[in-house]
Order: sequence, then C-alpha cells, then structure tokens
Amino acid sequence: MAFTPLHDRVLVRRLEGEDKTKGGLIIPDTAKEKPAEGEVISVGEGARKDSGELIAPAVKAGDRVLFGKWSGTEVTIDGKELLIMKESDILGIIA
Repeated sequence: MAFTPLHDRVLVRRLEGEDKTKGGLIIPDTAKEKPAEGEVISVGEGARKDSGELIAPAVKAGDRVLFGKWSGTEVTIDGKELLIMKESDILGIIA
C-alpha cells in the first residue's frame, strides 16, 4: 500500500537502538528506550501560509532525523511500525 502524508506531516521509520552499552553489557528488551532517531520514508507537500502560498518541507525521503521522545503517532503500514509526525516535531537532520 502506498501512503503519502498530507500537508506538513512526515512518515518516519524508527531506527533500532543499540543492543549493548559501550562497556559491553547487553541491554534487555524490557530496559531499552525507544530510539529518537529515524529515516524519513515519505513527506507531504508542505504547510500553507495564510496567503495560500506553499511552504516547502525542509526534509526529504531518505534523510536521517532526530525527533522528540514523545513525537508522532505510531501506525502499522504493510506490517511495518512507522511514525507519522508534523515536520515541526523533527529536531534536526543527521548528516
């Protein structure tokens, strides 16, 4: 199924966190935090100003981004767990 977010929303696939600490300890699944890093899958056309002019999104498909811990709405599309969030919930692009 193809999915395109509307307006200034972004579809993000959460990237997996580390399984071990830097010291080599294995982190069990119950103690892991959900990572706040992901890859942009799809982007809407952008927000609109009051005048109707389109504001182009700053992110594009394929960008690695950092977002807030509680950002977005979790959805399942084609069996994959993804997040839909507003572009303003994205804190930055990881180069």
